[in-house]
Amino acid sequence: MEEQGNSNPIPNDGRFDIIILGASGFTGKYVLREALKFLNTQSSPLKSVALAGRNPTKLTQALEWAARPNTPPTLPILTADTSDPASLRALCARTSILLNCVGPFRLHGEPVVAACAEAGCDYLDISGEPEFMERVEAHYHEKAAETGSLVVSACGFDSVPAELGLMFNSREWVGPAVPNRVEAYVSLESETRIVGNFATYESAVLGVANAQNLQQLRRSRPRKPRPQIPGPPPSKGETIENQKKIGLWAVRLPSADSVVVRRTLAILTENPHGLPGLNESAETVEKRESFWSSVKPAHFGVKIGSKSLLGILRIVMVGIFIGLFGSTGFGRWLLLKFPSVFSLGWFRKNGPSEEEVESASFKMWFVGHGFSNGTLASQGNAKPDMEIITRVMGPEVGYITTPIIIVQCALVLLSQRNNLPKGGVYPPGIIFGPTDLQGRLQRNGISFDIISKNTISS
Repeated sequence: MEEQGNSNPIPNDGRFDIIILGASGFTGKYVLREALKFLNTQSSPLKSVALAGRNPTKLTQALEWAARPNTPPTLPILTADTSDPASLRALCARTSILLNCVGPFRLHGEPVVAACAEAGCDYLDISGEPEFMERVEAHYHEKAAETGSLVVSACGFDSVPAELGLMFNSREWVGPAVPNRVEAYVSLESETRIVGNFATYESAVLGVANAQNLQQLRRSRPRKPRPQIPGPPPSKGETIENQKKIGLWAVRLPSADSVVVRRTLAILTENPHGLPGLNESAETVEKRESFWSSVKPAHFGVKIGSKSLLGILRIVMVGIFIGLFGSTGFGRWLLLKFPSVFSLGWFRKNGPSEEEVESASFKMWFVGHGFSNGTLASQGNAKPDMEIITRVMGPEVGYITTPIIIVQCALVLLSQRNNLPKGGVYPPGIIFGPTDLQGRLQRNGISFDIISKNTISS
């Protein structure tokens, strides 16, 4: 690892609060821009940031872009490569937290986690790739727990809105009411046009190619405990659904969100009071236990929504293209060579313009069905008699919401590390659920709202 001349004095203990790996990438530069808002500001725990990546020139340009219209601060620029374990070890020796923005994570993520787990520094990323997250948990959980490295993936739009959004809905079911299922409906909106991150598209294509690997990995691991959810399991329902109450047509989305939520609920099943912190005060223990006692498990699924049936058919077509072509080498080459053609214009290699990013937003509706009294759920043919709808909404998902989330997760780690587990590989919900992360997101443009509570006539 080399350090460029554009460096300010090293912090007193020789360690940075945060190193952003991949800070010159499409998402990385937006994460850097978000982090600069909290660097050395009043009441922020963030006092030192360094940038890392393969190309120092691009990192310097990213810093200039991220600081606009201000003069860029003088930050250390470190050279590191995910294919060079020695450079990664050198990074981990110098930071409290590594923010990893280098995707696709199935190709580049594991060496970074390995270095963090070995060194005992904390790790956050913005992955939405189930196979990567589950493989990392299988291979590095014990090492990370031993060294005190807290490894948390999916700290972006995948999958914090889903995790916190489910908990927000679940906590509205005040006893004796209990939820049975919560469906999340994701609606992406824009005043111009929606253009996605190419790395997200690439991850989806590689996910199809490696679907068998994920199944093999799951078969090779002990079965996770399943939470006890009152009432019968929900039916699969229609392929394309018209959800009139929220004004959306919807189709099931094979996203990481439901996988990540299930991992959190499985951990909670084994640890009903959540995970103990490194050095918690009695007050924090009480707060954590109280929080988790108010979270009730539910069957959870995710659908992608559109205001028109035509919009849903377009989504289905893209899914068919990726499903058909993603399973062969030549098909994948075509998909990745011509993303704009096969995604019907939703993804392109050079990503969205700044105007397209600024004009986009998301709404994530959580439609919960359950029972007004838990005793009703135990009756053989019981149907849910209660519905609670909540919503999480915010700015564009990949370049604005994701950086807001990962930076706030990092600030929680910096300011509340003693209240969080010593180490291990975990989904974000079980770590950040009882913290003030939701309040922090609300103060930074991501809202959580209760829309309606109704009884359902059978």
